[in-house]
Amino acid sequence: MSDVYRIIGAEESPYSVKVRAYFRYKAIAHEWLSRVDASDLYQKHARLPLVPLVVTPDERGMQDSTPIIDALESEFSDPAIHPPDTVAAFVSTLLEEFGDEWGNKWMFHLRWAREIDQVGCARRLAAMTLPRGTKEEIDQAAKTIRKRMVGRVWFVGSNEVTAPQIEQSFRDALGLLESHLSGRPYLFGGRPAFADFGLWGQFYTSRRDHTPRQIIEASAPNVSAWVDRMLEPGPLGEFEPWESLAPSLMPFLADQVGALFLPWSAANAAAIAAGDEEFTVQLKGNAWTQKPQKYHARSLGVLKSKYQRVSGDARLNAVLRETGCLDHLAA
Repeated sequence: MSDVYRIIGAEESPYSVKVRAYFRYKAIAHEWLSRVDASDLYQKHARLPLVPLVVTPDERGMQDSTPIIDALESEFSDPAIHPPDTVAAFVSTLLEEFGDEWGNKWMFHLRWAREIDQVGCARRLAAMTLPRGTKEEIDQAAKTIRKRMVGRVWFVGSNEVTAPQIEQSFRDALGLLESHLSGRPYLFGGRPAFADFGLWGQFYTSRRDHTPRQIIEASAPNVSAWVDRMLEPGPLGEFEPWESLAPSLMPFLADQVGALFLPWSAANAAAIAAGDEEFTVQLKGNAWTQKPQKYHARSLGVLKSKYQRVSGDARLNAVLRETGCLDHLAA
């Protein structure tokens, strides 16, 4: 039996490239395949019509990027992706979830909000699904993809009211991370942490589109260098203790996680529990209205269970309280 894992994914999928970066960091033998190249394998193992799909050497299929990484960590624990400091380790876990669920709003909205990005990405997706297609076939497929995807931006909460909030969050996050990544190669010091993979996937795929690429390259050279570095991540030092990370990471936690992501998460979960078709929550004094996201209500529950394992840590609770995160995680 081969010891090679197979990753069926797409370059335009932040969750696919997140998993691929993890495999590269761990030096796990793998093949990177498209759904077109591996259609039979995908049909056999996929339980959901999503990528990535990881097929293990013993022919088990795994989907959903965070559970994939969680499962593989039990077998491939070295090099570590979880800092030894309890506070840093949980903050990394929190930021990984933030990247998956809030960072995806940046990526998806910016990809489909403007004509220049719509056209470029739709054509890349069409070429990916029709690798041997004629120009005419790819043009037609791109038009179909563009129409379908522009009509789906509501799924991440993008609409006329929330669009400025999403874009402001993207710019604010870039500025905060630009400062934090000054003088360190990764978010938690000299080696990538769990958070790097989750956040990086969203920035990497965003940078493939014209508008966010222009924003990143014009305002955040440290972030852009980190995006490049994470394509082939490797240890360049040790994890830093929380005390050295806090001065520049606490502002990010307060501004993006405590003031935006977790209040939105709580409101989303409440809407799911109540069976509401739409919810509104105040975020930084602005009304945010969208249809609830069922998947995130489940992933928030997993995040809360991870917090419960370390909820007795006084240092961690002080950080979460100061940044406005604690009440949403302990509820």
